[in-house]
Amino acid sequence: MKRIIRTKYYILRFLSKLFIVLLLVPLAYNYIPVKKGKSTFYLASSDIDSVIQTLHENGYGVSKIDALMLHYFKTPPKGWYHIRKVPKERFSFFKHLETQKAKTIRVKLYAGETSDELTKRLAQNLKLSHEKLLEEYRRQTKYLEGDILAGYYRVAPKADERTIMTALYSISKERLKHFIDTKCDNPKNPNELELKVLLIFASIIQKETNDKREMRLISSVIENRLNKGMKLQMDGTLNYGKFSHKPVTPKRIRKDRSYYNTYIYGGIPPAPLCTISLAALDAAIHPKKTNYLYFMLNKHGKHDFASSYKQHIKNIRAFRGKKKLDNNSSRKN
Repeated sequence: MKRIIRTKYYILRFLSKLFIVLLLVPLAYNYIPVKKGKSTFYLASSDIDSVIQTLHENGYGVSKIDALMLHYFKTPPKGWYHIRKVPKERFSFFKHLETQKAKTIRVKLYAGETSDELTKRLAQNLKLSHEKLLEEYRRQTKYLEGDILAGYYRVAPKADERTIMTALYSISKERLKHFIDTKCDNPKNPNELELKVLLIFASIIQKETNDKREMRLISSVIENRLNKGMKLQMDGTLNYGKFSHKPVTPKRIRKDRSYYNTYIYGGIPPAPLCTISLAALDAAIHPKKTNYLYFMLNKHGKHDFASSYKQHIKNIRAFRGKKKLDNNSSRKN
C-alpha cells in the first residue's frame, strides 16, 4: 500500500513540475523580443506558414515556434502591412499584427508595355529607382516580358523596390490562377510550357490591337494560320524589347534574324512580347470561329478581316488609296 502511495506521489510531483515547465516556457518565450525587419511588407496569404515565411524574409526574427503560437491568435489577412513599432512582448506582436495595415495607393499597369516601360512608369508614380525596379523585375521574371498582368494594383508607397515588385508578381500570379480556373476549360491546370504559349498568344493579340471587340477575331487569324501551316507574318511579333514601338519596315523584316520575325520563321515567337490584359488572355483562350486568314488596318483605326488573299489585297488598296499594289512588297497582316 505504501509503495502505491509513494508511486502516486512521484507521478503527481512529476506532473506538477511538467505543468510548471509548460507554463513557464511560453511565458519566458513571450519576453524574447521579435527582431524588427522591414517596416513595410506584403502578405500574399493568411496561411500561418506563409505569414512566418514572409516575416522571416523581411528580416523579422521568427521561427517555427512562432508558427505554433500563431494557432492561438487570429492570423492576419493578406495585404499590405506597416510595422511602426515592435512590442516588447512577443505575443503582443502577433496579437496586434492584423491591425498594422499600411496605407496604399492605386497604380495602373498598362497593356502593351515592356518591362522597361512598366518599371519606369512605376518609378515615376512611386518616386522609386527605375534601375532597382527593373533589376527586381528581371530577378523574378520567367519570360522577360509579360510576367505581370495589366490592370490596377494597390501598393504601399512606403515600400522599397524589391517589396513592390514581389507584391506585384504575387498579386498577378493570383489573378492569373483565378482566371485560368474560371475561364480555361482544358487544361484546368496548364503546365509551364502551355502557360507560356498562352501568354505568347495573348501578347501577339495585345500588340495588334487594344480593341476588345477585335481581339477574338485576331486570335482566330492566329489559330487559322497556324492550323494551315502558314507563317503568322504579323508586325506585332517584331515589336519586342527595344523595338517595342518602332514601325516595322520592309528593310527591318529582311534584316531581323531573330525568332520574333514571323515573316521568316514559322510558329510563334520564343517568349511573350509585352504586358497583357485579361481581355487579350481571354481572346487567346477563346478565339472566334472564323475563316479569316488576314487582317489589315483601315482608315478608321480598326481592322478589316479577310478569308482570301484577293480580298486582303483589296483591303490594303483601300487603306493605301492605290489602284495597283506590288504583291512582293505587300505584308499579309
